[in-house]
Amino acid sequence: MARILVIEDNPDNYELVRFVLERSGHEVVPAFDGRAGLDAAAEIEPDLILLDLAIPEVDGWEAARRLKADDGTKAIPLVALTAHTLPGDRRRALEAGCDGYISKPIDVKTFANVISHYLNSENLGE
Repeated sequence: MARILVIEDNPDNYELVRFVLERSGHEVVPAFDGRAGLDAAAEIEPDLILLDLAIPEVDGWEAARRLKADDGTKAIPLVALTAHTLPGDRRRALEAGCDGYISKPIDVKTFANVISHYLNSENLGE
């Protein structure tokens, strides 16, 4: 299946995402802050990046901008996975470079299907 980089600073949120994704056959690579996420994205070239926007070191908004500005990572699908659900947050995430947006808490029943949707590159931007 896919190699998915999950940039998430909350261990409980990460473990839930990891559990659901691994159960669906995906390989999950963690990064617990923005700086580690940027390094991991360049190093492992994942098939998809799930990015929390409220992370330490380099916040998710800036991490998204950097990932999309870098020739080595700009083609990797980037999906915000965030509790930022105020009006305009989805638009801001897409403007920062995210290709998609998933709000927390995740729905464990549908999450794997949503991720499969984003792994299909023609669905980016939805």
